[in-house]
Amino acid sequence: MDKKKIYSKWFLVPSMAVFTVMFIIPLLLSLFFSLTVWNFDGFTFCGIDNFIMFFQEQSLRIGIKNTLIYAIMTSGLKLILSFFIALFLTSNIRTKTLQRSIVFFPNLVSTVAVGVVFTALMHPSKGLINRALEVIGITGPDWLGNPDLALFSVIAVDVWKGLSIATVIFIAGMMSIDKTYYEAAMIDGANFWQKVKYVTVPLARASMNSVIILSFIGGLRSFDLIWAMTGGGPGFATDVMASIVYKQYAAGYYGLSTAGNVIMFVLIAILAFPLQRYLLSKEVE
Repeated sequence: MDKKKIYSKWFLVPSMAVFTVMFIIPLLLSLFFSLTVWNFDGFTFCGIDNFIMFFQEQSLRIGIKNTLIYAIMTSGLKLILSFFIALFLTSNIRTKTLQRSIVFFPNLVSTVAVGVVFTALMHPSKGLINRALEVIGITGPDWLGNPDLALFSVIAVDVWKGLSIATVIFIAGMMSIDKTYYEAAMIDGANFWQKVKYVTVPLARASMNSVIILSFIGGLRSFDLIWAMTGGGPGFATDVMASIVYKQYAAGYYGLSTAGNVIMFVLIAILAFPLQRYLLSKEVE
């Protein structure tokens, strides 16, 4: 028995070695260099000055607010819209295979390509969206140039692209529900929406939790779509944590940008882990 225990523990060594080299060591180095002003020639210890600057400078602090808005709105909209799309695509419709393929199409396109295309579509004077609005007598706004509207425009594009994966997860969850539950509900006189509320929603909770966690963490880490569409502008209107960190690295403020990375890591950890534990506690066993 002792030999079996020792033998099984040795299987952990390769994975732990990879985990240590690829995660633990870089994490510890990031924590150290976030407390310094450094470049490729050396470093100077500055304590928590980098973190203080991040929370005092409005241009840096706004990234934290935008990140939270972006993550909450994208995950919430993806959850609601993908649930009803999946509900429709699992119903008795003849062309559901074709429609599932159409829904999944945005996921096949590069995020940067999506950003470039929608930047052109949202152009205030030449964009197809505003030209279509002109046909019906509506003057379209400057979707990406208006500081009050730019972030929400990017959020809308992110939701459009992310709906495909969320819908596929919901479809898988709904199709795994035993049909006898629906039959029992029908015998009890439940209508369509009652079956959705009392059968589909509770039994698709695992899929729902997956969509929430993946969308929320993805929103907290989002960078490529925002950078492709606005570059964080106009001004700092669409800057999120990842774009601010990138800008600080590009400007040569390596210590400040490393501190931003640490703040982003802590932000994701303190929000995602409790959320995951709460959602898992609500799943139907």
